[in-house]
Amino acid sequence: METSRATVNTLHASRYLQQLCKHWAHKFETEYDSVNGRIALPLGEARLAAGPESLVIDLSTKDAASLATLREVVASHIERFAFRETLRFDWT
Repeated sequence: METSRATVNTLHASRYLQQLCKHWAHKFETEYDSVNGRIALPLGEARLAAGPESLVIDLSTKDAASLATLREVVASHIERFAFRETLRFDWT
């Protein structure tokens, strides 16, 4: 199992968490509220946690190649929702 985490500084964490979950809810299994979210994607699973000043994103996949792709997919979607601000995704 491969895992990765990013903490993204933003005052709009809850909004982005809910937008991402709603966006994928019609295609994938999702669970979310204003603070926590989970999305089961074919590449792996994304778990999100919204705080007052940051969005924490935890990803898990079966292999490193899927993890790299999932990082890109999740980040690009959130960046589209956050077009008014520049976000930084430092994956560990």
